[in-house]
Amino acid sequence: MPDTTPKTAIRGRPMVSPPPPVWRDLAWLILLCAALYGFGLGRYPLNNPDEARYAEIPREMIATHDYVTPRLNGVKYFEKPPLVYWLVAGCLNVFGASEGSARAIPAVFGTLGVLLLYGTARRAHGRETAWWAALVLATNLIYFAHARILLIDMVVAVLISAVLFCFFLGVRTPAGAVRRWIFYGLYASAALATLAKGLIGVLLPGAVMFLWLLLFNQWRRLRPLYLPTGLVIFAAIAAPWHLLVAQRNPEWAWFYFVHEHWLRFTTTAHGRFEPWWFFLPIVVLGLFPWTGFLVRALKQAAAGGWARRGPNADNWFPLVWIGFILLFFSSSQSKLVPYVLPVIPPLAWLIGRAIVDLRATDQASAWRRPLWFSAGFSLVLGIALLAVVFLPDVIKSPDQLSHLKPLVWPAGLGLIAGAIVSWRLNHRGQPQPALVVLVAATGLLYYTLLLASPFVARPGTKALAEIVAREADPDDLVLHYHEYFHDFSYYAQRTVGTVAAEGELEVFLDAEAQRSGHFMAEEGLRPLWTGSHQVYLILRKRELPELQKQPWFKARVLGEEDNHVLISNHF
Repeated sequence: MPDTTPKTAIRGRPMVSPPPPVWRDLAWLILLCAALYGFGLGRYPLNNPDEARYAEIPREMIATHDYVTPRLNGVKYFEKPPLVYWLVAGCLNVFGASEGSARAIPAVFGTLGVLLLYGTARRAHGRETAWWAALVLATNLIYFAHARILLIDMVVAVLISAVLFCFFLGVRTPAGAVRRWIFYGLYASAALATLAKGLIGVLLPGAVMFLWLLLFNQWRRLRPLYLPTGLVIFAAIAAPWHLLVAQRNPEWAWFYFVHEHWLRFTTTAHGRFEPWWFFLPIVVLGLFPWTGFLVRALKQAAAGGWARRGPNADNWFPLVWIGFILLFFSSSQSKLVPYVLPVIPPLAWLIGRAIVDLRATDQASAWRRPLWFSAGFSLVLGIALLAVVFLPDVIKSPDQLSHLKPLVWPAGLGLIAGAIVSWRLNHRGQPQPALVVLVAATGLLYYTLLLASPFVARPGTKALAEIVAREADPDDLVLHYHEYFHDFSYYAQRTVGTVAAEGELEVFLDAEAQRSGHFMAEEGLRPLWTGSHQVYLILRKRELPELQKQPWFKARVLGEEDNHVLISNHF
C-alpha cells in the first residue's frame, strides 16, 4: 500500500522548513538597497558646498597625484582624514567624473551597513530578527537620505557600527579561530573609522565598549581580545597616512588634533551650536515609518530593569551604544544632523526585535499603539507635503512650483491615504497588513523625493563651469567674487582664485597658497580686470550692479544661472 502520509508531517508533527540560505536574504537586501540608494544618483548636480567639496578634493588628488595632503581649490585642507577622499577618487578614476560616481560611496556603505546588521542579528537572534532589523535600517528616512548624499558621515557610521558589531559578536564567541578573526575585524574597522573621521572613529566605539564592560561587569568575556596582533593591524592601517602627512606638513598636527577635535567639541568656533535636545526630534522623525515602534523597542531591551542588568547584559548593549553616542554629541558645542547616524543601526536592531516579538505574540492589541503612532506620523507628513506646494508663498519660484506640484501631491495624498487605511486595518485587528500599507506609502514618498530632487537642489554653478571648461585656456585667470563656489571647481576641472573671499579655504595654513597671489583683497581685482590677460569672474547676480557702477569695470556676460553669472573682461 502506498504511503499517503503528507510530506509535511512526520509521526504527527509538522516538518519545519529550513530557513532560506543566507545568500538569498543578502541578495534581496542588496537589490532593495540598490533600488533605494542607487536609482537616479546622477540626475541632479552636486549640492554646494558639501557634496561638491567631497568630490573636488578627490578630483584634485587625481590631478596632482598627491594622495597624502588633501587640497581644496589648491589649498591644503586638513579638516578630515583621507579615507572617503580615496574611495571617491577610486570611483572617479573607474567610472569617470560624474555625479553618480561621486555619490556611489555613501550608497555602497549604506548597503554594507544593512548587510552588517543582518549578519550580526542573524548570528545573535536568528533569521527573522535579522531580516526585520535590516529592513528597518534600509528603509528609515534618515538612513535612506544619507545613503544618497556625498558626505563622510555614512561611511563613519557604518565603520563605527562594524567595530561595535564585531565586539558584540566577539565577546559571545568562544576562544578560537572564529573569535580571533572577529576581533581582527574590530581592529581593522576601528583603524578605517579613524582614517574616515579622526580620533572620533576609535574613541566613540571604544567608550561604548568600555562603559558596557564596566556597567555590566563583563570583563571576563573580554578575554582573549588578541590585543598585540590587533594593535599591529590597527597601526598598519591607520598610522602610515598620519605619519606621512605630519612629515610633509608641520602645520597639520595642531590644526587636526586641536582645532578639529578639541575646539570643535568644546567651543562654538565652528558656528554649529544647537540646544542639547537637538538630536532627539531628528531621531524620532528620522526613523519614519518605524517611529511608532521605538518606545516598545527600548522598553523590551531594558526588560528586567537595572537590578537584573547582569543576566541581561547583551540586551543592554545596543542601549549603551545609543545612549552614550547621543549624550556625547548632545554635549558637544558643534551639532549637525548627520552626527546622529551612528545610533540608527542599533535602533533598527531593537525595532527589528520588537517587531518579531509582536509577530510571535499574535495579539492585535499589542500592535495597536505602535501602528497608531506610525500612521499619525504618516498623516502629519502627508499634510505637510501638500501644504508646501499648495499654500501661497511657501515656494516662491513659479518654475520650481510647476515642476513640484505634479510630483508632490500624489506622495502627500498617498501618505494620508496610507495613514487612514492603516488605522482602519489596525482597528479591525489586521496589524501586519496595516504595517505593509505604511511601508508602501513610504516607498511612494521616497521615489517622489528622488524625482523631485533636481527641482529642489540648491542653485549652483555647473552650467557656468562647463562654459569655462570649454572656452578658457589653461593660463586664463578664473576668479570667484566674494565667495568660493565649491561646485565650480569640480565641474570646471580646475582651481580658481578668489576676490575678498576665502570662506572655508584654509589659506592661513598654507604658505604656498598665500604666495600664489590667487587669493586677493577687493583692490586686487582692478589691475587684473583692466589688464591684457583674459579674466573670467563668477559672482552672484545681485552683486553685479554694484560692480558695474565702477568706471573701470566693463564686462561681457558669458552665461547665467538662477543665482550666478559668468562674465569676462574681454569682448
